[in-house]
Amino acid sequence: MSEIIKEILKELPESKISDAVFEGANIVLYTKDKKFFLDDSGIIRAVVNKFKKRVELRPDPSITMEIEKAEITIKKIVTEEAMIGNVIFDPQRSIVIIEVEKPGVAIGKQGENLNEIKSKTLWVPQIKRTPSIRSALIESIRGVLYQNSEYRRKFLHKTGERIYNGWLRGRKEEWVRLTFLGAGRQVGRSAILLQTPESRVLLDCGIDVTKFDQSTFPHLEAPEFRLEELDAVIISHSHVDHSGLLPWLFKMQYRGPVYCTAPTRDIMALLQLDTIKIARGEGREPLYTSDDVKEMVKHTIPLDYEEVSDITPDVRITLYNAGHMLGSSMVHLHVGNGLHNILYTGDLKYGHTALLSPSATKFPRLETLITEATYGGKENNSSSDEESEEYFKDIIRQTVSREGKILMPTLGSGRAQEVLVIIEEMIRKGDIPKIPVYIDGMVWDITAIHTAYPEFFNSTIRNQIFHKDNNPFLSENFKKVGSSEERKKIIEEKASCLILATSGMLVGGPSVEYLKRLCENPKNSLVFSSYQGEGSLGRRVLNGEKEINFLSGQKQENYIIKMEVHRIVVSGHSNRKQLINFVKRVNPRPRKIIVNHGDPGSCIDLASTIHKKFKIETLSPRNLDSIRLR
Repeated sequence: MSEIIKEILKELPESKISDAVFEGANIVLYTKDKKFFLDDSGIIRAVVNKFKKRVELRPDPSITMEIEKAEITIKKIVTEEAMIGNVIFDPQRSIVIIEVEKPGVAIGKQGENLNEIKSKTLWVPQIKRTPSIRSALIESIRGVLYQNSEYRRKFLHKTGERIYNGWLRGRKEEWVRLTFLGAGRQVGRSAILLQTPESRVLLDCGIDVTKFDQSTFPHLEAPEFRLEELDAVIISHSHVDHSGLLPWLFKMQYRGPVYCTAPTRDIMALLQLDTIKIARGEGREPLYTSDDVKEMVKHTIPLDYEEVSDITPDVRITLYNAGHMLGSSMVHLHVGNGLHNILYTGDLKYGHTALLSPSATKFPRLETLITEATYGGKENNSSSDEESEEYFKDIIRQTVSREGKILMPTLGSGRAQEVLVIIEEMIRKGDIPKIPVYIDGMVWDITAIHTAYPEFFNSTIRNQIFHKDNNPFLSENFKKVGSSEERKKIIEEKASCLILATSGMLVGGPSVEYLKRLCENPKNSLVFSSYQGEGSLGRRVLNGEKEINFLSGQKQENYIIKMEVHRIVVSGHSNRKQLINFVKRVNPRPRKIIVNHGDPGSCIDLASTIHKKFKIETLSPRNLDSIRLR
């Protein structure tokens, strides 16, 4: 038994605890004493205050109400007004998941319904929001977790043992080291290895979607990286340039924990499954299978923003809102006993958007900041959101006036949902004509996941959903495209419409099929709203290329771009000004700033500007560079 569990049990009445286990960094105590479970007289709170760890008391599975009876009881307590859906029991952990459309109603005033469920059934209720748009993926993920609940319990306990009494390597001196396995002076394949004398932690594990060779992947062949020594993976957000290679680690038999927010887990699983589908559609062997994605889900430990969690004996993390996309996180790492504090921003947006609040800027301690530079170059002081929206309105109005169609290639996650919220407001306010908005590719599925996590939205959208019962994603103007036949019908219709389709860089996906059919009509408009990677078709068209070619079997297809081409800024990345303002407002001010995830010129220029402006040491590492922080 772990020393910390032994010490905790000393603080509890004898014979009250039947079992004590880890759930990751959390400690769960089970009791067969019904009265003690329902009223511990503040003993558990005192234990939490003394040990500064998350400790939870649950009923022993042997005393919980029979599942069939418990479900009937729960449905009597949770009124119809809550619109209850699935009730899923996790008997290994004495937890019942109750899916409802209205969580506030299900919880009751001051949690009265939850307390009644506890007292009558002796199950621990957890309320989950039913997505407003049905998400087969969320149902599948919850199914994987519940079907593997016994395995999950053992895995979480093993993870806790590593954290609390798993010192593996003799510590002679304290040091902290970073190795950039990807995203060093480039956009894509983010992967940074954090090493201490005790720990090996990987920050992100992405691919470069614009490449199809060895430069697609992070440098996992580097001598510093050994999969068998890896303690944990932290994923900042779900975009494939940050998470696309993660299931491959599980294919290679990694079985450690993955830390991220719940929306990140769900969206990255969908994007990874789509990566498999695209590879097969293009005649390539996928990097991994859907079974590897399921294995990843089984080993993911979701964390909320500002929830502190130990992940190894000498590394503690806290996730903060990055403002980039749903569930995106900046990762604060507290290394050693106050030895060094690092903030890895991943991709961040330091500015209000239609959907999200700006990134956080206040942290408990901070010595080293690792920041992105996607739009950090001198040329990236883009127009304001208001100017971009006005330009967008003009494009739509002018295209509709000449009876054309608007094609917006978009990232399935993040940007598409921002655009949907902006369009819904424009139509609602009468700023643009009321035209159908067709949603094709993964956009619809990822939008469904968004509807399951409205607590991650900014206050404006939350209030719109919770208090005004006006979910912008449920607009009657939004139409899902479900087949190639529907796609063909949309193209052939004479009426104007707006089409949002993946991929955002015109690298495969339905957006390319629409482009082929719409590009030679000058009445139509092509609107880019996301980053266009070097070498992608989107970048080439944006740069003015007029003749594009596609290989269809043995035949070459040629198309001439006659439609209007526009670019608006609906970005989840900070522009140069926002990045500099973020550095200015970060509290406390770091002693060292490392700039990555940008073209070489952007990284070097941003690092130089920050150094001159704030007199802070800055670095812009290349891939395979290692930096000792302490």
